[in-house]
Amino acid sequence: EMAQVCADSGADIVLMHMRGEPRTMQRDTSYEDLLGEVLEYLAARVKIAVQGGVSPTCITVDPGLGFGKAWVDNARIIAGLKHFRSLGVPVLVGASRKRFIGALTGQTQPSDRVFGSVGAALAATEAGADILRVHDVAATREALAVFLPCRHVESPL
Repeated sequence: EMAQVCADSGADIVLMHMRGEPRTMQRDTSYEDLLGEVLEYLAARVKIAVQGGVSPTCITVDPGLGFGKAWVDNARIIAGLKHFRSLGVPVLVGASRKRFIGALTGQTQPSDRVFGSVGAALAATEAGADILRVHDVAATREALAVFLPCRHVESPL
C-alpha cells in the first residue's frame, strides 16, 4: 500500500536495501553474490513502486551501506555502484561516519571519521553515486570542489 500512498502524494522516495530489520540486520551479513542480491532486491522494489503508480522520476535507490553488510561489503558496494545505474534511477550513498569507515581507518568514534567519510564520498562519486548523504557537509563539499574538476582535466604530459 505504501507505493500507492507515495504515488498519490507525488512524493520522491528512496528505496533502500536492508537485510532484516535494524535489531537483527547484522546477524547474517553473508552473501553468495553481494552486488547481484542487492541489485535484485532494489530492482524488485523499483518495479513494485512503478506498478503502484510512482513515477520513475520520483525514485532513488540506496544500496544500504551498513545495513546487513560486513564492513568489506560496503567497500565492494561502493566499488560496484555502476551496476546500480542499470536501474535507471538515481543512486544515493550514505557512507558518512559509518562503522566500516572506522574499521578501515581505526577510528572508533564516529565524529573522528571525517577524513574517511570524505574519502568514501569521493570514491562513491567516482563510482557513479548521484546523491551523497553526509554529516560533514563543508568538508565534503570542499573536497568535491577540487575532485570533480580534476577528473576531467587532461594531463599536460
